[in-house]
Amino acid sequence: MKRIWVVLLLLTIIPLAGTHAAGAKKRLLAIGEEKGYRHESVSHALATIERLGRASGLWDTTIRTDTEALTKKKLEYNAKNLNDFDAVLFYTGGTLEMDDQKKADFLSFVHDDGKGFIGVHSATITFTDWPEYGDLIGGYFDEHPWGTFEAPILVEDPGFPGMRQWPPSFVLRDEIYQIRNFSRDKVRVLMRLDANKLDLANPRVHRKDRDFAVTWAKMYGKGRVYYSTLGHPDQNWDRPEMQAMYVEAIKWAMGLVDADVTPRPAP
Repeated sequence: MKRIWVVLLLLTIIPLAGTHAAGAKKRLLAIGEEKGYRHESVSHALATIERLGRASGLWDTTIRTDTEALTKKKLEYNAKNLNDFDAVLFYTGGTLEMDDQKKADFLSFVHDDGKGFIGVHSATITFTDWPEYGDLIGGYFDEHPWGTFEAPILVEDPGFPGMRQWPPSFVLRDEIYQIRNFSRDKVRVLMRLDANKLDLANPRVHRKDRDFAVTWAKMYGKGRVYYSTLGHPDQNWDRPEMQAMYVEAIKWAMGLVDADVTPRPAP
């Protein structure tokens, strides 16, 4: 079975490498800074994303554990800033060190410049006291009632890039966040938990609508935003279907592929 997934992943990324070989590669800024709980999978996750960019020939990745580059201000020496990138990826947590100008530059990068943003797992525990960031990403962490468990997941939008690698219904051991300030009026849900298979009597379950989104995509002004709670366990980053999902997420966020992100009500 593992060989089958590897073949599917290669079929996803290799043809496109040749298609874009003649043009300039896209550029991804991946931030792995955490202020608070430290996720052991961050290093492996970002290294995997960097390797997938090289393997596909689609993007080059700059990995940082600080926020220096999250500005449009010219920096010293050869340091890159937001003007040098096509998308930013956060596997972050807590309140990062960004002043008001950096925050404004970052939001403008997506909203006004039409660039991409990809949030991984704890990106929704980032800047929880900055409402504009919540509007950007689509919601905030509100407990993980079941911890790391055998999560029953439904693919809600199989047509979105990176969803076809998953079965329509499957179980994955991961830590799924419950999200607050989340509304289907603002995002296109791609995956959700199967509420019929959850312990909803758990006292940490706060959502009464039984709507536990796992992955979504949305527009933020001119820019494209993608978020998935998947990626807590280190070993999940070795799963070909997970790698394919994030490859397609980055491609979509960078404008290399298109998809319908019109918000829809729960099925």
